[in-house]
Amino acid sequence: MSNEKKLHPESIAVSAGRPAPSPDAPVNFPIELSATFVVGGPIGYGRYGNQTWHALEDAIGALEQGSTLVFSSGMAAINSVFSILPAGSVVTTSHQGYNGTMNLLKSMQEGGHLEVRFVDVANTQEVLDALPGTHLLWLESPTNPTLTIADLPSLISAAKKLGCLVAVDNTFATPLNQQPLLMGADFVMHSVTKYLAGHSDVLMGSISTQNPALLEKISTARKLGGAIAGPFEAWLALRGLRTFALRFEKAQSNAMALATRLSVHPKVSIVHYPGLANDPHHLRAKSFMNGYGAMVSFLVHGDAATADKVCASSTLITQATSLGGVESLWERRRRWAGESVSVPENLIRLSVGCENIEDLWTDIQSALMKA
Repeated sequence: MSNEKKLHPESIAVSAGRPAPSPDAPVNFPIELSATFVVGGPIGYGRYGNQTWHALEDAIGALEQGSTLVFSSGMAAINSVFSILPAGSVVTTSHQGYNGTMNLLKSMQEGGHLEVRFVDVANTQEVLDALPGTHLLWLESPTNPTLTIADLPSLISAAKKLGCLVAVDNTFATPLNQQPLLMGADFVMHSVTKYLAGHSDVLMGSISTQNPALLEKISTARKLGGAIAGPFEAWLALRGLRTFALRFEKAQSNAMALATRLSVHPKVSIVHYPGLANDPHHLRAKSFMNGYGAMVSFLVHGDAATADKVCASSTLITQATSLGGVESLWERRRRWAGESVSVPENLIRLSVGCENIEDLWTDIQSALMKA
């Protein structure tokens, strides 16, 4: 990784996780389809490692500046971190973040495994007040789906001074916009399904850390839990990663343009996008992020039915749950029973893709008018 650290992230995405160059060597690692390995090597068994995984892990690790393990899904990666906490540990986390994380923590709390303190992670003082006695601070910024921004540098520093572990879900921001490990976080999680793989065809997650002892604990959790990535999926994700920087740059540019236009549309009451100068989180995001991401959420004038009608009326944007692919997707988030009740019923989350900006805007305008 020493040479990779000298490169810009765009170059790392293209170059990391490749075989050493030699005459007639392939430029990509092949898909290693084997569950069984001859004795004497470092892998031992197919649940413990795979060269195709390792290539992807090296590439993500180079982007996040830490050692990385990949998992069968983002939720599997998230669960691995919670699984290494002692019974009764206190977790402080967002009351309005990815609903899979929140619902997993609620289930673990109901089962007596963990104690959970739900806070507004954008309210720095509220988080600081909850930190005493916390074992793990799980942060998500920007949050899903309202795109609030946590003061990551301040919160990570404060938590570490109190001896807390800190994990950051970096799926929305990506390592192009922020690198939490360099801020002092212990773990960075990605739903690799999203921007890193980028083509809506892979389920995968990852955990990155700079702490060897924590890496070993997470590795053991993966071995014993069996939440391993398939080699073909890992190969697809690494192929997707090669164009990650290009895709994200285009999607982020589109998002800024759409957020700006939506903010003055008569059918829209509120736009959440930290890149807008009038967004309440703009200055904070600007202070430590390299960009504002490719997610936009907005509230339409009307109720849940109005928002549903908007999402159902598009012809270019697909109504579906997920994000980070080359195609634009949108949905009304409260259609999911597990979504936080603090999310308005008429909020639409838009994952902006790489289409032509004018085609996207024409589709959005048409859908808004039909509703």
